[in-house]
Amino acid sequence: MTGTNLVTTDQTSTEIAALAKRYRAAGGIGIQILNVIGGQAENLLERLPEKVKDRLEAATSTALELAMNAASGSRGVVPDQKGWLNTALATAMGAAGGAGGLPTALAELPVTTTVLLRAIQGVAADHGFDPNDPEIRRECIAVFAAAGPLASDDGSDMGFLSARVTLTGASVHGLIAKVSPRLATVMGQKLAAQTVPLLGAAAGAATNYAYTSYYQQMAQVQFGLLKLSQETGRDRESLVAELRDALARR
Repeated sequence: MTGTNLVTTDQTSTEIAALAKRYRAAGGIGIQILNVIGGQAENLLERLPEKVKDRLEAATSTALELAMNAASGSRGVVPDQKGWLNTALATAMGAAGGAGGLPTALAELPVTTTVLLRAIQGVAADHGFDPNDPEIRRECIAVFAAAGPLASDDGSDMGFLSARVTLTGASVHGLIAKVSPRLATVMGQKLAAQTVPLLGAAAGAATNYAYTSYYQQMAQVQFGLLKLSQETGRDRESLVAELRDALARR
């Protein structure tokens, strides 16, 4: 996949339009989740105990480290699953995690993160990339720097799509340290939703459904752009700019 200039301008525009559609669809279900649990994403975190909020970034970083090891180690044993199956599995885990309130939701966090990462790796493989390649491993982690399904995103927050300079040469551990603060906020919203009285299991299932759908769509955008960059010989930054323009024309 090293050939350049094999894709015409019209084909590139068509691909960008398809990626823009995926980008828009990624966060659509998040609004429905907020309607189910009530309130707004920005005040969900206020529902968490202070001691949990203080530990959230460290817990998220640990979960991502565990997920990276577990996801990579399982690739030779458990094959990549279809997107709908990843979503179904995560949904079931979210229900179980929410059923017991905050303690079980916290225990479920690294397991769900592993499923999400495996789903992202599966998207990378579908686009012809090797998830065990160090650069692609970093690309997979970078997907978690996206805003999250409960965020209001107008397409301006696309730094994770054009972070090639950051990715190049960065260790997986170093990249996790950069991604963890953003992911901690996103996962904190999920944990808070799972603690809503009487809605824990339902909210857990709903948020995991939204999160799995979201990150799989964002992975499609991430690796779609990477593949398009290789096929056209264009740098990723210019393709991201074209994607941003396409989103602005909605």
